[in-house]
Amino acid sequence: MKIAIASNGKDESTQISKVSGRAPYFLIFENGKLTKTIKNPFRIGGGGAGFAVAEMLSDEKVEMIVSGQFGLNIMNAFESKGIQCKEMSGITVKEALKKIEE
Repeated sequence: MKIAIASNGKDESTQISKVSGRAPYFLIFENGKLTKTIKNPFRIGGGGAGFAVAEMLSDEKVEMIVSGQFGLNIMNAFESKGIQCKEMSGITVKEALKKIEE
C-alpha cells in the first residue's frame, strides 16, 4: 500500500502534522519504505489547498493519507480520489507507520 503522511519535517523522526492541506511536507511510503518526500507547494496561499493536495497525492498513486486532522472539504476531496483518510496525532511518522502495519 502506498501511504502519504503529512509531516512537520523531511524524515521519519518528525511529528505528524496537525493539519493536512497545509502540512509542510508529505512523506510517501511504499511497503514501509520512504520512497519520496514532497515539500507542500500549497502550504501557503489562498483557498483550495485541500483539493490541490488531493490531486497531487492522487497523481502519486497514494492509497491512504495520515494526518493529525482533516476538515470536511479535504476529506471529501481525498475520498473522491479513492484515498483513505486516517487521523493520528502526537506521534512521529515512524510511530504512525508502525501502528498502520499492526
